[in-house]
Amino acid sequence: MQTPQNISKNPLISFIITDYNIPDKMLEECLQSIFRLSLSPSEIEVVLVDDGSDISPLTTLEDLTAHKNEVIYIRQKNQGLSVARNVGLKIACGKYIQFIDGDDYLLRTPYEHCLDIVRYHNPDIVLFDETSKELSELPFAFEGPVTGTSYLHNHNMKAATWGYIFKKDILGGLRFTPNLLHEDEEFTPQLILRADKLYKADAKAYFYRIRKDSLTNTQNPTVKKKRLDDTMLIIARLQELAERLPSSERIALERRVHQLSMDLLYNTIRNTHSASQLEHAIAKLQERDLFPLPDKKYSKKYNTFRKMVNSRVGRRLLLIGIR
Repeated sequence: MQTPQNISKNPLISFIITDYNIPDKMLEECLQSIFRLSLSPSEIEVVLVDDGSDISPLTTLEDLTAHKNEVIYIRQKNQGLSVARNVGLKIACGKYIQFIDGDDYLLRTPYEHCLDIVRYHNPDIVLFDETSKELSELPFAFEGPVTGTSYLHNHNMKAATWGYIFKKDILGGLRFTPNLLHEDEEFTPQLILRADKLYKADAKAYFYRIRKDSLTNTQNPTVKKKRLDDTMLIIARLQELAERLPSSERIALERRVHQLSMDLLYNTIRNTHSASQLEHAIAKLQERDLFPLPDKKYSKKYNTFRKMVNSRVGRRLLLIGIR
C-alpha cells in the first residue's frame, strides 16, 4: 500500500474513490472494475479516501493488498464528501482524473470506449452516461471536440462528478466547497467552462447503484432543507461568477443558473408540498432577478414548468400534481 510520500510514477489516470461505511462487497466491486480495465499498472493510480468509516477497509479488502503498488489509501476523520474529494485531488498524480463513489463501479466495455478517446484525442474532458442496469447498449459513438462554453450553450449538462474523465491541468485552483450538499452542481459547470476540447461519449460507462439509505434518497427533513438551502447558495455563487465572465461564457453559465432555479422550485414542491415554502423560494429568486423564470427554449421540460410556475394557478396545479 502506497502513502503520499512514496509516489514516484506518472499514471495516465487517477481514480479517486470516496468511502464512508460502504459495504465491503460494494467497495471490492468498485476496485475490481478499475483493475479489469486495459490499463497497465503504471497507467493506474487509485486514491482511496476513507472519510472516517467505523472500520477501515484495509482489514478486509483483498484488492487493497493485491494491488498495493497502485493504491494510495488515506484515512481521515469524517469531514464530508467535498473534503474527501479535495484530499484526493491533492494526492492524485495522474494526467487525468476519474471520481468514483465507492458503492458504484465502472462498466468495462463502455468505459474502454471513453479511455480510447483519452488515448487518441488528448481531450480536456470526456463526458459519458450512467446506468443502473448491468448491460449497456452497443455500439458506441462520440461527439466533439467542442469547447466547454459551446457545450454549455447547447446542452443540459449533468453535474455528477463521476460522469466524466477530466485532465487535471484544467483544474487550476478549483476545488469543492466543504459542507455543501450537491457540491457537484457548483464544481462541474466551472470545470466544463475551462475545457477547450470536450467530447461527449455515447456510452453508459458508469454503474450508479440506487440505495434507499443514501444521502440522495434520504427522507430526513433536516437534510432535505439543507439540500434546498445549498441549492440556493450554489445558484447565487454561479450567478455572481457569471457576471464577471466574458459575454459568451456568461450566457453559457446563465443557462445553468436558470436550470438550477427551475430545479430548486421543482424540488421545493416535491420535498415540502408547501405553498408557503414555494413562495419563499420564489421570493429568494426574485431578489436575484431570477424569477419569473426566463423565456428560454432550453428543453421541453423547462418550457412547460416555466409556464406553470410563473402563474399562481399553475403553481397550485404543480403543488397538487408533483409527488
